[in-house]
Amino acid sequence: MINFNGSILSKDANVLTQNRAFLYGDGVFETVKIINNKILFLEDHYFRLMSSMRVVRMEIPMNFTMEYFEEQILSVVNANSLSASSRARITVYRNDGGYYLPLDNTVSFLINAVALENVSYSFEKQHYEVDLYKDFYITKQLLSSIKSTNKIINITGSIFADENGLDNCLLLNDSKNVVEALQGNIFMLLGTKLITPPVSEGCLNGVMRKQILNMAKKIENLEIVEEVISPFDLQKADELFITNVIKGIQPITQYRKKSFATKVSTQLLEELNEMISAS
Repeated sequence: MINFNGSILSKDANVLTQNRAFLYGDGVFETVKIINNKILFLEDHYFRLMSSMRVVRMEIPMNFTMEYFEEQILSVVNANSLSASSRARITVYRNDGGYYLPLDNTVSFLINAVALENVSYSFEKQHYEVDLYKDFYITKQLLSSIKSTNKIINITGSIFADENGLDNCLLLNDSKNVVEALQGNIFMLLGTKLITPPVSEGCLNGVMRKQILNMAKKIENLEIVEEVISPFDLQKADELFITNVIKGIQPITQYRKKSFATKVSTQLLEELNEMISAS
């Protein structure tokens, strides 16, 4: 028997009593965007998920090919009539059993999907204000670069942002350098340099981050670098923007007393939509 919200129930009444993702955060996930029944950046998502599973020593099933990954996601999307524009999340978790040490490394997965309003990427908000989140820090290690089911820093940071009337917060690592935003990677334009922190600083190895780095290299007279960003650099920046697969690009227009332009982020957004429509 278990106690669930004050009621004594059979332990079989709640499937979470042995679920390792629930009990220990023993899971990894990918969130993908689907447009016209096509998963954007499918290969990048698939290989990042495989890499994440290897990092945490999960056993990858023999049938878990990229084609299987695609088929399973689209089956949920089509079953819910969401093929026009939607987001789907696949969560892979180690199977029940054991405590910190699992009984084995076999896995199960869960996929859910919800509708998105727009097919094309657009700036969600014209005014977008951020500040630093300094209650907790991201560690500079490989685990920080994967999407695990332990996102407590992002959760507490989101609550902090909401309580302070902010649209987002920027996260710091244990060296007190800017790593990323709560929901995506961070880019900073400083003169003719477009800078984003290297993955070794503890930021997520973002799929959209990779696309933006590749697209930005095609912009004339723009130098693309991966280097450390300190909080002091933010006040000197010409532009700041956040990237993730679901929203694409979101310019930051306000950090404390500093306002930012959106010229390069607008150009990149246009090129991103052109790339998607052509694929």
